[in-house]
Amino acid sequence: MSDAEHEPQQADAEPEPSRTEQVAALRPAYQADLARGLERFFEPRRSDCPWCGSARLKTRLRTTDVIQHKPGHFVLDRCQDCRHTFQNPRLSAEGLEFYYRDFYDGLGEKQVGKTFGDRTTMYRQRAESLLPFVETPKNWLDVGTGHGHFCESARTVFPGTAFDGLDFTDGAELAERAGRVERGYRGTFPDLAPELVGHYDVVSMFHYLEHSTEPGRELEAAHRTIRPGGHLLIEVPDPDSRYARLLGRWWLPWLQPQHLHLVPVENLRRRLTDLGFTVVAEQHAEPHDPVDLLAGVWLALDTAAPREDLPWLPHPPNRRQRTLRTTMLIAGVPALILGTLLDRFVIKPLSHRLGLSNAYRLLARRD
Repeated sequence: MSDAEHEPQQADAEPEPSRTEQVAALRPAYQADLARGLERFFEPRRSDCPWCGSARLKTRLRTTDVIQHKPGHFVLDRCQDCRHTFQNPRLSAEGLEFYYRDFYDGLGEKQVGKTFGDRTTMYRQRAESLLPFVETPKNWLDVGTGHGHFCESARTVFPGTAFDGLDFTDGAELAERAGRVERGYRGTFPDLAPELVGHYDVVSMFHYLEHSTEPGRELEAAHRTIRPGGHLLIEVPDPDSRYARLLGRWWLPWLQPQHLHLVPVENLRRRLTDLGFTVVAEQHAEPHDPVDLLAGVWLALDTAAPREDLPWLPHPPNRRQRTLRTTMLIAGVPALILGTLLDRFVIKPLSHRLGLSNAYRLLARRD
């Protein structure tokens, strides 16, 4: 009799619930949240700029959630003195939890994970931007690391570097278990910084600062964490991109309601200098992600067409609504293809010259 015959039979794994079953299970909690009203999801509106304190504010954008289609209206104000753009009124702690829920985790986890996991070339290019200034950092902390996909790719550029990740979700812990980072810290950077004073040669923040409730505190935390002579690498959406004006609410980097602050490059340079950094490199063409027209068309179609079943909607769409959505999306395919071609082959080579770069990157050395 073989050994295998003596081994206990393992119970069949529970089948993963379908998306329809997941949505049905989540709907009661979402409907209970919405029944309490949306007011608690917002802080009081402020009358001054959170970056410079000026009271000269002007509304720049009014929009809805064009990504998840959760209910609510959001306003971005712009300071007329320093040009800082910020969400006003800002999401409260309850609002952040509600609007982030099922985006990076839950219903959205697989799709977001696949999107981030497929961008290895972009991650390598981000890491390579440090090569002219640093040979081999001893250790590197990636703040807002998500599931650690950047660190996994960056290790191919700097194989002798130890990469750690920090995130306020459980993504950093998952990244550690998956071996993408050596240490995964869960929490907020300003709160964890006292434990990490002078510990890192490099700290990176890729599309993280715009999500922070207090970006100034994040920069102070970076200064405390980086050794003298070490570097801070930051990449954020560029609110001065001409696309921001041309595409309006369909410009993907607005990403409302998640993006709370959009900082002009001059503001960030000055703040870094004031903190004791020297900016050694500024890039606009390199971090440009050529998706603006494609994303704009998709967001417009997805908003206009009857939406798929979502737990924050009171009822699933009926057959007629689903058919209409499919028809509209199929009709939009030529526009999606044209947007992709223009993004990649026409706009990208000229993005910086035309002022269309949707992001910028700064590298700063701690003095």
